[in-house]
Amino acid sequence: QVQLVETGGGLVQAGGSLRLSCAASGRRFSSYNMGWFRQAPGEEREFVAAAAISWNGGSTDYGDSVKGRFTISRDNAKNTVYLQMISLKPEDTAVYYCAAGAGVIHTTRAYEYDYWGQGTQVTVSS
Repeated sequence: QVQLVETGGGLVQAGGSLRLSCAASGRRFSSYNMGWFRQAPGEEREFVAAAAISWNGGSTDYGDSVKGRFTISRDNAKNTVYLQMISLKPEDTAVYYCAAGAGVIHTTRAYEYDYWGQGTQVTVSS
C-alpha cells in the first residue's frame, strides 16, 4: 500500500511558477512509476507528466500542452516526486493529482496507475 500526499498548489498569476510535491509513504518508492495528472471542472483527467523507474528506462514524458514548461523529477531518497511548473497559463488551472504504479507500461494512461493522491488545486489568474 502506498499513500500519496500532494502539496504546493495555490493561486498564481499567468506567467508565474509553482512547484508541486508528492510525498509517498511506504517502501520501494523507487519501484514505482510516478505520474502527474490534472482535471479541470467538467473535463476528463489529463496526463501531465511521468517519471519512469530505472528498469523502465528512467525516462520522463510530458503531455503536449505542458512540454517545455513543466519538469518532473523524483528523489528516491526522499520518497518524493516534484512537478516544477513555469510560464503558467490560465488553462493550467485544475486539480493536480499524483499517481504511482508498479506495473505501468503506458505512462500516459491513468488506469495503469495503482495509487492516487487527494489532489492539490492550482489556479492561474489572467
